[in-house]
Amino acid sequence: MKSDKLNIAVNRKMLKYSRKVNFVRTLWTIINPLFRFSPRPFFGWRRLLLRMFGARIGSKVNIYNSTIIYMPWNLEIGDWSSIGEYAFVYNLGKVVIGGHSTISHRTHLCAGTHDYVDPTMPLLKLPIIVGDQAWLCTDSFIGPGINIGEGAVVGARSVVVNDVLPWTIVAGNPAKLIKKRIIKNNDKP
Repeated sequence: MKSDKLNIAVNRKMLKYSRKVNFVRTLWTIINPLFRFSPRPFFGWRRLLLRMFGARIGSKVNIYNSTIIYMPWNLEIGDWSSIGEYAFVYNLGKVVIGGHSTISHRTHLCAGTHDYVDPTMPLLKLPIIVGDQAWLCTDSFIGPGINIGEGAVVGARSVVVNDVLPWTIVAGNPAKLIKKRIIKNNDKP
C-alpha cells in the first residue's frame, strides 16, 4: 500500500499554499486584466496595481502590459529598471531586480522548481537576485536560486543555471563566461 505522501490523488488535493495566499492569488487573477489590457504607455498604472498587491517597486520603473508576473508580493525592483514585453516572472520565490537594470523581451525568471530527488517532488521556492545595471537580453532563462551580479550581461537566448559574476558577459546553453564587461568611461572595473 502506498503512503498518502506518494498517492497522486491525495497529493493533488493537498493545499500547496496557505488560504491567504490562495485568496490573494485568486484576487490577482481577477484584477490582472486591468494590468494586461492597460494601454502600453501606462507604466504608472501598472506600478500602482503591482504595489497594491505588495510589490516593492522603485521610481520610473517600466513594466510592459504583456509581462506576466505570477506573484507580485514576491517582486522587488529598483529605480529606473524595466521589464520588457512578454517577459515571464514566475516568482514563487522572491525576485529582486536592482536599479537601472533591463529585463528584455521574452525573458523568463523562474524562481520555482521541484526537488526531483524526493519522490513527492515538493515545490522549491528559490530566490533570484539581479544586481544593479544588469542586462538580461531577449529570451534568456534565469533558473531558480540564481544571482546575477552587478553590471552583468546575459546574452540572448541564454540559459543561466549558475551564478553570474559582476561585470561579466555570459551566453549560451548553459551560459558560460564570454568576457569581462568593461564600461568605456571606466567608472566600473
